[in-house]
Amino acid sequence: MEAYSVTDINTYIKNKLTTDNFLQKIMVRGEISNFKRHSSGHCYLTLKDEDTTLKAVIFRSAMYHIHLDLQNGQKIIATGSVNVYPKGGTYQLYITQAIPDGQGALSLYYEKLKKSFTEEGLFDARYKKALPLYPRRIGIITSRTGAVLHDIFHVSSLRNPHVQLLLYPVDVQGSNSAPQIVQALQYFNENPKLCEVIILGRGGGSLEDLWSFNDERVVRAVFASKIPVVSAVGHETDYTLTDYVSDRRAATPSQAAELCVPSRQELLQQVAAKKQLLRLSIKQQLRQRQIKLQNCKEKLTASNIQKQILEKRVNLQEKWRCIDKAVRDKINLLRHRQVTLAAKLTLLNPEQVLKRGYGLILTGPEQRAVNTISAVRVGDDIQICLRDGFLQATVNRVEKGNWHGKKNI
Repeated sequence: MEAYSVTDINTYIKNKLTTDNFLQKIMVRGEISNFKRHSSGHCYLTLKDEDTTLKAVIFRSAMYHIHLDLQNGQKIIATGSVNVYPKGGTYQLYITQAIPDGQGALSLYYEKLKKSFTEEGLFDARYKKALPLYPRRIGIITSRTGAVLHDIFHVSSLRNPHVQLLLYPVDVQGSNSAPQIVQALQYFNENPKLCEVIILGRGGGSLEDLWSFNDERVVRAVFASKIPVVSAVGHETDYTLTDYVSDRRAATPSQAAELCVPSRQELLQQVAAKKQLLRLSIKQQLRQRQIKLQNCKEKLTASNIQKQILEKRVNLQEKWRCIDKAVRDKINLLRHRQVTLAAKLTLLNPEQVLKRGYGLILTGPEQRAVNTISAVRVGDDIQICLRDGFLQATVNRVEKGNWHGKKNI
């Protein structure tokens, strides 16, 4: 016979365990003993019942999702997978989730989770999304068997058979339930054209039976969903954390269908009512326009138009006469002003002065006009401008005085 190494044997056993589906998603009930929290954050413990023990480990990443103060003597229901630790040659339970065992302990844990999620804001109304008014496709996450699916199909077909229902079947309790629900929510969100609203439901049961809908992974997946989620878990008196985090809570699956599926009969009644209102509105508007048209016809009769034209023509002629008179008056005023200015210019014209016998005396190379005796001296050459020519002369004498009272200088 061939001899195998210890590693070969441990590896073989490990492969056997990891290929056994029963051991990969399993829930184990037991009491904690030998609990130790390593400095790395990993926790090591033993689960025991009256007869046997099972070694277990919780890695640091999994501890984030376990809202329990684990300690020796505590009874829990652990979810995880059984595997072999090759170096030690021992098999153990790798725990990913843990909840208290017992109705009382489970209720206390439920309240602790509820308080934690409330403080985090997962249940705030500001995050609630409105349900679509007229969805064409609705996603359903529930068990393939059971009354939930039947109730939703029945109510939906009665209200509106044209609405499509798409089922994503999941386990609604047990170790596989929470991961499958999370996967279903992710699937619909990754394919948003498949549906416009999601119904997440199951029938009633004990707190332990409904625990998948209190699982942190499910709560956070519902919160993260971009598609509105309607929670229909249990019956009217049963509230899960999924009910609080969902966008709308329905007491029963049937009520969830009523919330999501618009009634075809009600829609037809609404359409008929709106058609009637539209007819009445159109009739009223037509009547108002007919009255307005009649008033316009009365105002726009032939005689009325002729009268208006005549009045406008008389008004226009009167304005034209006023304009014509104003233009004529302005022209006459400008002509009179022109004559006056021409007369003034004539009086100021030097030629007119010379014609009356006066002369203009000029001196020097610049031909400056002489208007005072101080501008010339005896012996200066001067030029005298008369009406019809010039005289060249020399100053022989300068006398002070005016022309009618001479005085020698």
